[in-house]
Amino acid sequence: MTGSTTLAIRLFQRTALIVGSAVLGACGTTGGVGSVTGGDDADSQYIGSTANLSSLSEVVARNPSDPQAYNMRGTVLARTGRRPEAVADFTRAIQLDGNYVQALSNRALVYRQTGRVDLALADYNRAIQADGNYAAAYIGRGNIYRTQGRYGDALQDYNRAIQIQGSNAQAYHNRALVYAAQGNHRQAIEDFTTALGLAPNNPEPYYGRGLSYQALGDAKSALDDFNEAVQFDPRQPDIWVARGQALEATGDNERALGSYTKAMSIEENHAGAREAFNRLGGRSGQSYRLFN
Repeated sequence: MTGSTTLAIRLFQRTALIVGSAVLGACGTTGGVGSVTGGDDADSQYIGSTANLSSLSEVVARNPSDPQAYNMRGTVLARTGRRPEAVADFTRAIQLDGNYVQALSNRALVYRQTGRVDLALADYNRAIQADGNYAAAYIGRGNIYRTQGRYGDALQDYNRAIQIQGSNAQAYHNRALVYAAQGNHRQAIEDFTTALGLAPNNPEPYYGRGLSYQALGDAKSALDDFNEAVQFDPRQPDIWVARGQALEATGDNERALGSYTKAMSIEENHAGAREAFNRLGGRSGQSYRLFN
């Protein structure tokens, strides 16, 4: 047996799940900031590599009745954008083991990402029925409820996920998004802070918490969070616009113009950035301070 095949077998003996415990990606953030991608597990680089698909296919060929092999390969396929093939592998894993909650949740996520929400919801429900202590399924279902505006149902699912797995940063982050959408910004700030304590290297909780501080009129705290967020993800124009707004609120129009300029350098026709830039009398081609 080759070394790569041995590693593949070792990997799929673990829980192969597209959404890791500290991944904030696929959850979205109020205001439209794009999702963080990837995971923090030690083998995420291997799992996301297309170069290893051949060795995983070898594992499947040698173990055609092992649902974990299909789930593992499906995870790689999903992470590399080959979603129809991923669904096929997850489906085969579920055919081999109808209560395989990881495969059900993985397929549900791919369904949700491709707009097949009813199928995603059915898979999450089935996963929860198979294992009522599987936190990832509650988070996934809660995400669907949240995007549908079913905030009460979403909160119930996030609360349950936190009850099961109190160290799940994604559950706290997504619950914070619900609180913020409901105008409960102090509670949202508390949950964003918990999420950051559990997964400190993600921009989305900083951005979300900054928006809640902004809603409460605390421009200084909002600015601190937006400054952190742009360090982790400088390519998101919405964060730069929010930073500009916080700078305006503190009376620093020079750096606000710098932030709006930065946002437009990323997305030239960003409506919020351009409107604010023009409102402050910004001049195209002129340089503005961004930080100190």
